[in-house]
Amino acid sequence: MTHITLYTDDDGDERGFEVRDHSGFRKWGKDIVCAAISTLSINTVNSIEKFTTDRPRVDSDDDKVMISCIFDEKPSDDAKLLLKSFILGIGDVVDAHSKYASLETRRYKP
Repeated sequence: MTHITLYTDDDGDERGFEVRDHSGFRKWGKDIVCAAISTLSINTVNSIEKFTTDRPRVDSDDDKVMISCIFDEKPSDDAKLLLKSFILGIGDVVDAHSKYASLETRRYKP
């Protein structure tokens, strides 16, 4: 199962996300759930880097099937919008495939 964690600060503002593990929907290369989650995650990181001046901490590890994007400083309004778009898309994937993906929200702690 893929585990998605959304991070928010004490004001309820988005501060980033972390995605871990393979969904197990299908075998490697045929897994549409993993493909959707990966596309949303990578596109969000790339969009933040291309369209904003924000520079979140981004970490990924193909062996561990993990990507994270965390803002140590408050994100700009543009970055917040991109994070909200990620949350909308990832929520739809989880709703449609809750047996293979889970979503939780945690407080961001620097």
